[in-house]
Amino acid sequence: MRLPSRVRELARQLDREPAGLPAYVYDLAALAAHAGRIRAALPRDLQFYYAVKANPDAAVLRTVARYADGLEVSSGGEQRHAAAAVPAAALAFGGPGKTAAELAGAVQAGVARFHVESPHELHTLAAAARAVGRAVDVLLRVNLAAAGPPCPPPRPGTGDTLVMGGAPSPFGMDPPLLDHCVGLLAGPGPGLPGDLTASSIRLRGLHAHMASGLDAPAMLGAAGQILRFGRPWCARHRVTRPEFNLGGGMAVDYRRPDEPFDWRGYGRGLAALARRGETLRIEPGRSVTAYCGWYLTRVLDVKRSHGQAFAVVAGGTHHLRTPAAKGHDQPCTVIPMAAWLPGWPRPGVAAEPVTITGQLCTPKDVLARRVMVPRLRAGDLVAFGLAGAYAWNISHHEFLLHPPPGFHYLADR
Repeated sequence: MRLPSRVRELARQLDREPAGLPAYVYDLAALAAHAGRIRAALPRDLQFYYAVKANPDAAVLRTVARYADGLEVSSGGEQRHAAAAVPAAALAFGGPGKTAAELAGAVQAGVARFHVESPHELHTLAAAARAVGRAVDVLLRVNLAAAGPPCPPPRPGTGDTLVMGGAPSPFGMDPPLLDHCVGLLAGPGPGLPGDLTASSIRLRGLHAHMASGLDAPAMLGAAGQILRFGRPWCARHRVTRPEFNLGGGMAVDYRRPDEPFDWRGYGRGLAALARRGETLRIEPGRSVTAYCGWYLTRVLDVKRSHGQAFAVVAGGTHHLRTPAAKGHDQPCTVIPMAAWLPGWPRPGVAAEPVTITGQLCTPKDVLARRVMVPRLRAGDLVAFGLAGAYAWNISHHEFLLHPPPGFHYLADR
């Protein structure tokens, strides 16, 4: 894939430092430009929240927050981290398995929205709100029955699609449970402790996340399905000026890194779906930050096994777990290095496919399989792109206790 000259220059500079590589580089200038294009492509009244789980790096959060309406967090740790990194940001707290302590801390901190996953969670949140003496705004998360397959198929080459709704799942509630929650909000029934009335809980609308890894037409299809259910449901339960969180899941195509998600087409489609008097919200993550990140490393060895070429690099999937987690090849480019100090022949391959692996004692430590390279030698550098989301933060850092990578940032000049 194409490598920005600033990233190439930094890689060569880091290679001259004793512990310079492996390293992550976040191109904050490129991230700002990309986030700005996303914001410009979306309808003016649509709210754009960034899913912190994709990449919680503080500098990344501060950059995205300049263009986003808020941040979506999925744990107490993310909530505290996001609040510290971007103190003025509006936060929405989603995700399953929220603990009483997490909810109490978030209520105390003034989190703007909660995405409620179950009746039990609704009770727990209400107890926290009563204890603090503060009413909270909630969206009930719905798990809609899909009209057809569990989710639309991904565009060829985008990788796997994660089904988040439309099938048996720990995420969200079936429609009858939504109605049960509304009944609880009308007042506790016999044997139900506590007060779930508007004094502690304000129902604002619905949240749904059908799938991850969808292209723009599929995302718009999912949005239409959510709204076709949500609008009459909110009207029936007298939810005025309803809010509909349509989730995230915009595809990042690791096979075609130069073909990003069609934000303009998606924005036009959402504008056509929108109605006066309601709020539409999205919460993308991977598709916002993936393109700004690079994982840089050095080739330690090149060898053959049963007729195939392998390059072993410093680091591996304990730094960049994305390809192992998603089962794809991480897009990459070679940075040739002339220097070769050892007094023996330099191992390498030319004009043939090579599998790039890391230093871990497992055959799963593969970053890219059978990549065609003009030439690759020990001592050369490799830059892996699309490493700005679900990369370092989901990796198993402590396996074999190799040192962590460095972190560097490219800002506007």
